[in-house]
Amino acid sequence: MCSGKGKPLVLIGFILVSLEMIVSANTGFSISIYNVTSRNIYLRWSKFSGAVSYRITATPRNTVGHSLLAHFSDVPVKGILTSLTPNTVHTVKVEAIDKNGIILAEAQTKQLTAPEIPVIDQAYSKLSNSITVEWAGVPGATSYLLTAQDGESFIETIVINSPGTVTGLKAATLYKITIRSINSGGRSLPSPSKKAKTVLAAPVLSVSSPSYNSIVVSWGAVYMAVGFSVSIMRSDGLGSMMKENTTHTSLVFTSLDPGTLYTIKAHAWNVNGIPGDDFTYNQITSPHAPSDVQVAFDSGTLRATVSWIPTEGTLNYSVTASSGASKLNCSTSSTSCTLSSLQCGSEYSVYVIANNGAGSSKPTDAVSLKTVPCAPGSITIEEDNPGKLSVSWSNADLGDYYVVFVKSDDGLEVHCNTSHTQCHFQSDCGFTYFISVFAYNKAGQSPLGDIFNYTTAPCSPEIKNVSQDDLSIISVHWQANNDEAIYTVTVRGEAGLWHCTSSGNSCSITGLPCGSVFSVSAVAITTAGQSLPSYSVPLETAPCCPNDLTVTQVMQSITNISWSVGAGAKTYITILESLKGPARCHTLQNHCLLGCITCGTNYTVALKVISETGLASYCTYQDYSSSACCPSGVKLYRLGNNGIRIYWRASAGLISTDLYGSKGNFTCIPTPGLNYCDVTEIPCGDVYTVVVSPVPEKGSKITFCPKKIYSVTCSGSSVGMVIYRGKRSAE
Repeated sequence: MCSGKGKPLVLIGFILVSLEMIVSANTGFSISIYNVTSRNIYLRWSKFSGAVSYRITATPRNTVGHSLLAHFSDVPVKGILTSLTPNTVHTVKVEAIDKNGIILAEAQTKQLTAPEIPVIDQAYSKLSNSITVEWAGVPGATSYLLTAQDGESFIETIVINSPGTVTGLKAATLYKITIRSINSGGRSLPSPSKKAKTVLAAPVLSVSSPSYNSIVVSWGAVYMAVGFSVSIMRSDGLGSMMKENTTHTSLVFTSLDPGTLYTIKAHAWNVNGIPGDDFTYNQITSPHAPSDVQVAFDSGTLRATVSWIPTEGTLNYSVTASSGASKLNCSTSSTSCTLSSLQCGSEYSVYVIANNGAGSSKPTDAVSLKTVPCAPGSITIEEDNPGKLSVSWSNADLGDYYVVFVKSDDGLEVHCNTSHTQCHFQSDCGFTYFISVFAYNKAGQSPLGDIFNYTTAPCSPEIKNVSQDDLSIISVHWQANNDEAIYTVTVRGEAGLWHCTSSGNSCSITGLPCGSVFSVSAVAITTAGQSLPSYSVPLETAPCCPNDLTVTQVMQSITNISWSVGAGAKTYITILESLKGPARCHTLQNHCLLGCITCGTNYTVALKVISETGLASYCTYQDYSSSACCPSGVKLYRLGNNGIRIYWRASAGLISTDLYGSKGNFTCIPTPGLNYCDVTEIPCGDVYTVVVSPVPEKGSKITFCPKKIYSVTCSGSSVGMVIYRGKRSAE
């Protein structure tokens, strides 16, 4: 079945268990029942040839009653039997009768009539989608069919007994209610109707908890409602219920317990004050913010454990640590949470929020968390002076003080604790130091930064010996006490600087000027730098040989030697040496007279130059030959009227004779091989100085030979007597 106008129809079918169709075995004549009520049976039969009418008889079975007889013409093939007994099994027989009243054929069946029509006592609505019906039960009814009709639409439902409820109805709508009784034979006709109106629909609540102690309830308009009633109480039954009536569509309940589950009920009422459906909603209030937030920082892992006292009704907690634009979060259902990956040198504001289905609490008061400072940067290591190591670094954010650890490669470790950004350490030469700098604050120690190694400007070498291999070459020997070092020796003096380099333990320096005083020092150089200079060793080079030396024979047996000043010289020893022996002179001056010189002899000339400290240079010069011996036995003889012969003992080499007088000077060069020389036209009456001397091959005339004085008298105009007056040495 379908409802009118296509509206939904709730129809639960029933089974007519006694509905039968009986066919005559001989003729094929049959009868069937298509509907049954309490007092009516609706049937049809097949046409039978020759029949002009049909007779139908209904006889109650197993009960006292009268049979019901009905006649039908040949035209209809269906009919209705009325005024039957409700809830009674009837034998129904159809007979086909011809025009002579003879029965041509018959068919019969058994049929149970429906129960009596029930009567509705009352119909009312407790829910907006249903109406409840109450009635007195009728005998034989196994179920009842309830019908609620709204205009041309209706809804049916089958129930077993009273009361029964029709559901699926519209709220606040007037319905016409009827009821039919049902058994296995059929269903009765509808009962007299009663009108009932469904109550108002329940308001559909929207509930939230904007704060830990309040709940906001709102709803939309309800059809036909003029007011609303909303109640709230703790779901656990503790405390008292709060109830509010309002004509508005929202309410706020305050002074509630935080984190507590509340049950909210609401219904609308109409102009008659009849309440509609209840709407029930469970809502938990937002949690209260946690209390007593504690932060424990682990400097080793850069983690912080945040703990707090739990708050009622919290599902989980959110922890946030913010520092500038950086935020870290963790979430937990317990009462502590660990924040990982914190940044060193940062200050965080840490707060906790409690969460549940209603939302979140207000954040707790922020707790300040200062992490450990970051490892100091811009670390520089310098050896300001050998033996003093300086370590400096840049300021570390949040650093209160710093500790510098310096460990040498022999295992010894020292440290420096300072609030400044520099530390000084004593250091030994030739060591490698491993240096790390940590910053500290109340949170602890900074992470380990870079570890620096620094090898100290190597140990100073120790000069063992300085030797002078030659006038201009020295060799410096030292003790090599550094691995993989290059040594540089510096010779410093007024004359300048000289260097030599070696990876061993000695080197030589050439080209040092003579007669100079120097200081010699050495340094070791490695990749780590340069050592302090060694202790200086004084060095004095041998005095310089004079550039110029002159030998002058001032007497036949005396020679004057002079020379230029030799740099660095303090005293001099001159040496003239021949096969006949040496002649020496030791003087502070730069000249010296040497006696005992043998005439006509070749000499080697040497000069020993001695410094103030005793260093000596032996200087050799060009050989010197003493002049030829002065002739001896010089005599003057008168020669003719105006001439004089000068005579001497035989002498090697050329001889020069000179006469010096007031009336003139005369020179005579004798013929080689002769031992006299004649001077003619000499004036008489004068005193003459006579010098007979050898003539050198080079150089000036010798002036140191003995001079003799003679008087030459006159005899008339001619030379008279020659008188020897005496002898004198050269001036």
